Amino acid sequence: MTPKLPVYMDYHATTPVDPRVFDAMYPYFSQEFGNASSIDHIFGARAHEAVEMAREQVASCINAKPEEIIFTSGATESDNIALLGVAERMARRGDHIITCATEHKAVLDTANHLERIGKTVTYLPVDRYGLVNPDEVEEAITDRTILISVMAANNEIGTLAPLKEIGIVAKANGVLFHTDAAQAVGHIPLDVKEMGIDLLSLSGHKVYGPKGIGALYIGGANPKRKVSPVMFGGGHERGLRSGTYNVPGIVGLGKALEIAQKEMKVENGRFRKWTKQMFESFKDEIEGVTLNGHPEKRLAHNLNVCFPGIEGKALTHLLRTDVAISTGSACTTSSVEPSHVLKAIGLDESNIFSAVRFGLGRFNTEEEIEHCINMVISCSKTLRRFSD
Repeated sequence: MTPKLPVYMDYHATTPVDPRVFDAMYPYFSQEFGNASSIDHIFGARAHEAVEMAREQVASCINAKPEEIIFTSGATESDNIALLGVAERMARRGDHIITCATEHKAVLDTANHLERIGKTVTYLPVDRYGLVNPDEVEEAITDRTILISVMAANNEIGTLAPLKEIGIVAKANGVLFHTDAAQAVGHIPLDVKEMGIDLLSLSGHKVYGPKGIGALYIGGANPKRKVSPVMFGGGHERGLRSGTYNVPGIVGLGKALEIAQKEMKVENGRFRKWTKQMFESFKDEIEGVTLNGHPEKRLAHNLNVCFPGIEGKALTHLLRTDVAISTGSACTTSSVEPSHVLKAIGLDESNIFSAVRFGLGRFNTEEEIEHCINMVISCSKTLRRFSD
């Protein structure tokens, strides 16, 4: 049976809102419209209760305490608060930050800004799989180091960072540890206590929640001991993130993570089967296909491959009415620059521009996987003929 076209396979860029999430959010757009800070009356009190329930749901997903969760507009804002806030709060203690060459631009661009205002940043290299070495993290630490920021799961190639090992290094050296977990939360088990994570960024729209909502985990009883606010107003979120609460979004984020926590294991089993099927089919039919990222330590729903001799942009364009896939991060997709992630793992420019990312998701079906395989093989062979 032919699936409804086009088939969506760009779940790393964004996800559709799960109907169960939408149903949970809907009342807070209409009858439950109260301001969660106006708790003197029932409208505000009910909105406040909904926000606090969602805070518990988010905290449960990463083994945090509810009071350690700060709601934001998304992972980009969370990353900014983490890096800028720590840099300001810890300025007397040090001015050195360690991060990784393959980080999301929300971290890299913020780190670049910190360099422009006088901070020192070390950008660690990765191996050919996109893994940073915890020993190199430790070697980079100086007596001025205040923060280590390494993403949990890479948004392009799906490689999973050795978070626990880095957490041990950070704790042993008295350095705060932040991770951008936008692509990881709700997709892999995360435990901030076990992994030694001090700050963690997450986003709603990567886990079948709404856009425009996210959170920052800041461990400990007093978040202001680690982070200074970077925006000011009404003193919401323990003084760290002022602004009227986005109650529908917050409710949606909580519900999305509650669902993800329950369904993660089953979903990942399905995704592993499908990505293996896809990669093996591509290898059998298209000469020279290679996998980007770690073969095992990777997100189950990620498949990033090079199709040598084929422009990735040409392939995605030819497929655009059949299969929605991408050539890289949705946050830098308008750029003609080579992917900084693929460059960091050692690919040459021709291979970088031949790479395509498949992001599978909750609502994909067997028929869609088969259709994707057939169309990618067919279009790749067509493009090869034109390039010969």
